[in-house]
Amino acid sequence: MQFVKTHGATIPALGFGVFRMSDAEVERVIPAALEAGFRHFDTAQIYQNEAALGKALQTAGVARDDLFLTTKVWVDNYDISRFAASVDESLDKLKTDQVDLLLLHWPADQVPVAAQVDMLNAVKEAGKTKFIGVSNYNIAQMQEAMTRSAAPIITNQVELHPYISQNKLLAAINDSDIVASAYYSMADGAVPQDQLLQQIGVKYDKSAAQVGLRWLVQQGYIALSKTANPARVAENIAIFDFALDASDMTAIAGLVRPNGRLVSPEGLAPIWDV
Repeated sequence: MQFVKTHGATIPALGFGVFRMSDAEVERVIPAALEAGFRHFDTAQIYQNEAALGKALQTAGVARDDLFLTTKVWVDNYDISRFAASVDESLDKLKTDQVDLLLLHWPADQVPVAAQVDMLNAVKEAGKTKFIGVSNYNIAQMQEAMTRSAAPIITNQVELHPYISQNKLLAAINDSDIVASAYYSMADGAVPQDQLLQQIGVKYDKSAAQVGLRWLVQQGYIALSKTANPARVAENIAIFDFALDASDMTAIAGLVRPNGRLVSPEGLAPIWDV
């Protein structure tokens, strides 16, 4: 496993996400993920499977110190009367006293960024998370959060795959000394079916999905993989025994599309940087 280090955090570069997974799927696939070597797990309050993840990890018996756990506060809890209590509920479900990383899930359009960040810092100061970050923030929001926050903002988790142009945001992230975390890395199933990625994979005896994940981590990003099929888990993590050459990296970057963004819910998403 490769690691990304920032602001004192050491984060496995490849994480296992449980978005859109039922409790049964989570409890079935997590043992396989652990056996394959995954130690970084990403969930969220809105996924409604924190409890299943916590149960599966506890049942597996892996030492807490060996895990890197991320969860996200949902926008309905961006209120001083609910924020800390919602985090306590997440910790209870995850069967831990502290997560490694707590994110603001979306900026939304109801609560100012400064207020969101203040509440995030309060739970950090209370010891409920080791590190804090944001998700789906545009450049201006990210920079405001970093300026406002007493604790370092260590990541901005955003949609990232070969078809979306995030160059402006990624440049701002790199200039800000934080790390980009990539979700939707398979572009809702498009990456595994991509002919170019399949062709590149033949050269390395890898699948298109492995090529897509390797492209992300090779740029220094944290990538979240996902599968509900235990038989596919080992494939997802087997991306650290090869490196894409410069021509491959350039060719993959050339897959970007003008309409490449797939996730932009009204009322949650900001005005994106283009």
